[in-house]
Amino acid sequence: MWKLRKLNRKAAQQIGSMEEFRLKRREKEKALRQARRDKQLVSKRLLLNEDEEQLEVSMETTSGEQDVVGLFHKLRHTNPEKKEVHLRALSNVLRDPSAQLTFIKLENSVHLLVGLFTGSDAQCRLQAARCLHELSHSPHTNVAAACLPATPYLLTYLSGQSTKFTELCLYTLGNLCPDSEGVKEKLLAQGIIPALASCFENQKHNLAVVEAVGFTLSQLLQTSTAAEKAIPMVLASSLPSQLLSVLTPDPEFGLGAVIECAWCLHYLICSSEDHRVLLAHGALRHCSSLLVTLGGAVACGNKEEGMELLIWPLLRCVGNLLPSCPVEDLRSQVGDFDLLVALCELVHAYLHIQPALARETAWVLNNLTAHSSEFCSAVLTFNLVQRLVPLLHFSQGINTMVLRILANIAHKKKEFCVQLLELGLLSALCATLKMTEPEMVTLSLDVLFMMIVSSPQAAEQFVRLGGLSLLEAIQYNSEGQMRRRATYLLEQHLLTYQ
Repeated sequence: MWKLRKLNRKAAQQIGSMEEFRLKRREKEKALRQARRDKQLVSKRLLLNEDEEQLEVSMETTSGEQDVVGLFHKLRHTNPEKKEVHLRALSNVLRDPSAQLTFIKLENSVHLLVGLFTGSDAQCRLQAARCLHELSHSPHTNVAAACLPATPYLLTYLSGQSTKFTELCLYTLGNLCPDSEGVKEKLLAQGIIPALASCFENQKHNLAVVEAVGFTLSQLLQTSTAAEKAIPMVLASSLPSQLLSVLTPDPEFGLGAVIECAWCLHYLICSSEDHRVLLAHGALRHCSSLLVTLGGAVACGNKEEGMELLIWPLLRCVGNLLPSCPVEDLRSQVGDFDLLVALCELVHAYLHIQPALARETAWVLNNLTAHSSEFCSAVLTFNLVQRLVPLLHFSQGINTMVLRILANIAHKKKEFCVQLLELGLLSALCATLKMTEPEMVTLSLDVLFMMIVSSPQAAEQFVRLGGLSLLEAIQYNSEGQMRRRATYLLEQHLLTYQ
């Protein structure tokens, strides 16, 4: 995050509390980043079998619990040729959460299902897999643990020839992950990471399977212990390069698979401190390039349905990777300054329809300008300040983030302050100093201070704009930090221009 310019000793003594304010701000931003990191997207998905005709099976009872008991006994004692019909009926019954609990309480019920799942009859295998899939979708957390006997076989079948069957196994594994740390640990011990990497490699041209691999991996990475256990395994595997290979602007590849893989990368990045492996694989370059493509599409009026679901994880990947990228490598990782333009396009495109996404985009702009003087210069060169200043009137955190971007630019060089002055930033600051948001007023005072100490013309212009009365009004504010900043600016820099 940007810092105020170093002052002489006297000035530093008079506004020493500003360092305390910055420390509090950094702590707040750390909390916000942690909240962004913790707000995960664990979910379960039910893979519908749209092609399969739903057979009506007559039951002697109407209760789901009773139905499941009856079907269990039929599966144990019926002829092999009828087992498929009963399994098909069981998969329907197991959509009832109460029936799921009843089933796992039946003695050897899961083992019976696993036996059919691993048997020689292909149709019985498929229907048993659907029963396991229904169980994995259960809202009851103890059902996942009951399904553990099936997980070694689910992993084994990931290398099978049937892509539909592989997809079914993947979503079943992904559904089992969120309910129990024990299940995740068991899956890691059973080799789920190399199994997913192998499945990805073998099915990399099958979009449905790639999407399912991404879903399962993202479920596995969303855990309090992922940083210690799962992530080192993933980083040591071929999965990072495979995930990045999916981040392509090719519309033929489909959004679903790209979105899942982008979220996987986000979880890898935000759950670990060392990003050298991902940077070496070109994660920042790939994500930035795709954002540039999406920004260009949005600028041309192309807002494909679901595109924002891809923009979210890409923004988070880029924003969190930027601080880890050495400044001297930034251009090679991010590419040219097209990313700046693309980010501005995205801010404006989603400003009214998805303000939270616009704010997230501005956060990436903030990180980019805080990290590099070269990119701050590019904001001025490409006339992006004129596009950012109007956003200071928007709420929901967009205005504060935009003001931080302008503060980053002002902090980098005295020449940048002069350019901001020429672009009319002081007029905008006069407006933000009147706002009721304490953070906006405090940030405005910071930017004003940097501009005034950089250019005598800034002080003169601010006084002409009626700035003295604004600062005098702030001196009556109940916020002590704000009062002290306004008083210092008045007494040390502006009263001589009255």
